[in-house]
Formats: sequence, C-alpha cells, structure tokens
Amino acid sequence: MPFSLDHFDLDSFVRSTLAEDLGDAGDITSAAVIPADAVFTGVMDSRDAITVAGLPIAEAFFRALDPGVRIERLVEDGANVAAGTDLLRLEGRARALLTAERSALNTVQHLSGIATLTRSYVDQIAGTGATLLDTRKTLPGLRVLEKYATRMGGAENHRMGLWDAAMIKDNHVAVAGSVGEAARRAVAAGIGRIIVEVDRIDQIVPALDAGATHLLLDNMTPSVLREAVALVAGRLPTEASGGVRLDTIRAIAETGVTYVSVGRLTQSAPAADIGLDFASAQ
Repeated sequence: MPFSLDHFDLDSFVRSTLAEDLGDAGDITSAAVIPADAVFTGVMDSRDAITVAGLPIAEAFFRALDPGVRIERLVEDGANVAAGTDLLRLEGRARALLTAERSALNTVQHLSGIATLTRSYVDQIAGTGATLLDTRKTLPGLRVLEKYATRMGGAENHRMGLWDAAMIKDNHVAVAGSVGEAARRAVAAGIGRIIVEVDRIDQIVPALDAGATHLLLDNMTPSVLREAVALVAGRLPTEASGGVRLDTIRAIAETGVTYVSVGRLTQSAPAADIGLDFASAQ
C-alpha cells in the first residue's frame, strides 16, 4: 500500500529535497567517479537502539532516481530495534543510490530521532493513565512528518495547526481581557474544540463556565496539578504542559491529568545514528 499522510505531498517533498541537493549541476562527484552502468547493493542499518520512523520516505528518494531499484524493507516504522539492526536492503544503479543517499538518511535519522525520544517519554509514563502529546514546535515545512514520527514513538498528536482547534493562550487572554471572555468569544464563533491555557487555579472555573472543552494547565507543580484535576473533576480533559522533562514527566503524569504535552519531542530530539553501507559493486 503506498505511503501517504494527510496534508503531505510525498512526491513534492522528494522532488524539492533532491532539487535542493542537486542544484543546477547535479551530483558532480558521482558523475565523475562512478561508471554509468555500475550497480551497488547496500544495507541501511542503525548503530544505536532506536524506534524507527521514515523508511517509506527514504525508499521514495531512491525510487525517484532509480525507478528499478530493488528494496527489501526489513523492519517497519514504529519498531523498536537494537543497535546493529539492518533496516532495509537495496540494489540498483550506483549513481542514483549515491545521489539519493544523503536525503534518504537525513530524513530517517531525523524522524527516527524524534520517534526514539518520544518512546522514552511514553515508557516513562507507562501505567499512569496519562497520554503523551506533541506540540506545534516543529520545523517549518516538516510538521506533518515530525508529528508522524511522534505517533511512531507512541504519542498522540495535539493540534496539527491553527485551523483544527482554538487554543487560547496568555496573549489571547491579555488582549481579550480575561480567560472567560476569550473562551466565550470562541464559543460564539462556533468553534467546536476550545483549548484554554490556564496558569492559575482561579482561572479554571471561569474557563469551564465559558465553554472550554480542554484545559491546558501551564507550568504547574505536581501539587497544584492535583488540585486542578480535583477541581475539574473529570468534566473535561486536562493537559499538563510547560518545561516537562524526562526526569519530571512521571510525577506530572501521576497527578491524574489526561495528557502531558512535550515540546522537546520535535524541538530538541537528536538525530538517530543510521548509516547506509554499500556491500558490493560491479
């Protein structure tokens, strides 16, 4: 089944990425060094234990330059693999594979890094009942892919953009005049999902009364989060956010919040160590 994501054009992404790398002159190194009829076989493998994400996109880079390339995918996105695991094997025209190599690897390294970091956070809150969410802190142009990677790591997506839910934050409140007034305006506009950020306990009841459908509890300590969860009493989902780290997320999740959102999943994940080693040449 072809790989596809909502609001993402894979063919366009591959074309623009390769165009950026090729420039006007193309891959001058491969053209000079590699015979036109040379064939390479190789293996993409992980040097570290990772959660895999992005293999179908890597394949698309290779196929774009060599439609006849033979690819054997050895694991699927979302798999947790040990260091030294082979991810896919490929055989095709040497010039094409070498030209596509960097774009393919960059994508898999970046997305697998996000998926791997996400999995570490998901594992940390296992059994608490809380669900991990990502945020909109993504690289411009890569949001759909980065949020796909967090799903591969076991998280759920928060808003995809400004269009799929209202999210009333401190600056909206400052301009509107109050949490309650901002929420009432969103309700009056006919918006179905209304997320209201509060950073004080006394903002919760006004947000509830005005029609919030989701409360984002911003930068609250675990003790304050417990108080907030008790006050909400299950009337709507609660989300802890702000400065969440791997060493603090479990205590936060144990307060009873529905969700914990973590910006660093997409903002700060290190790239996974993945390589492509060519096994033979003819």
